[in-house]
Amino acid sequence: MTSTPKAFFFDTFGTVVEWRSCVTSDLQNAAQNALNDSNRDIPADLRARASALTESDWLEVVEDWRRSYIVFTSTFDASKPFVPVDQHHHAALQDLLKQRGVRELFNENELWELTLAWHRLNPWPDSVSGLELLNSRFVTSTLSNGNVSLLQDLKEFGSLPFQHLISSENFGAYKPSPKVYLGAAKLLDLEPSQCVMVAAHLKDLQAAKGCGFQTVYVEREKEEGWSVDQVVQAQKDGFVDIWVKLNDGGFVEVARRFGIPV
Repeated sequence: MTSTPKAFFFDTFGTVVEWRSCVTSDLQNAAQNALNDSNRDIPADLRARASALTESDWLEVVEDWRRSYIVFTSTFDASKPFVPVDQHHHAALQDLLKQRGVRELFNENELWELTLAWHRLNPWPDSVSGLELLNSRFVTSTLSNGNVSLLQDLKEFGSLPFQHLISSENFGAYKPSPKVYLGAAKLLDLEPSQCVMVAAHLKDLQAAKGCGFQTVYVEREKEEGWSVDQVVQAQKDGFVDIWVKLNDGGFVEVARRFGIPV
């Protein structure tokens, strides 16, 4: 670390909250409720296709959904009108359900309710306690590609003690655009060198470091999108200042590394 930081910014999906089991459960339960609704006239072929989908199949839908989000945010053209993540999630879910022949299992209201599954994600076990520890000495904020209303819902749903909620939506761009990192620092009247980006994704941290942020990598299960070779190269490149290994305490360990008694 080059200097004592003043603020910690957190990536959210996968870093602060877990999404695989939460969203999979919502989709599977919604499908089962639709199939069990005696007032709903479901064609036999649609019922057969939906009934055949297992938990693993719904998890595959969720992982494809997540991949669509990564492509959307990483390729978004900031010169065009901003499109919130909720809007993308809604369109992407329709496409994924159509691909599996089960789009008509849900009405439009139900589809939007499923889109909002990303607003109801459980924090990792160390997230709340780690944030509380960091709040005792530093400013904490989200810095997420999730839209503002999504972050507000996540904070309330998971009792996340963030002092600020900052979204890419505030800057009309998506990470890894420098507009997001530099805009977040400016919003809190800080220099980039006074800011720490905490994430479970090396691409996020590489971009943050390029903007002058300090960086903390917190490993989370199945979250890193880079290959083993790319991870090894990242360790050599040195753009991660602090590396918290999986099962080493997550955010609580981050607080400890910054001198906070835990």
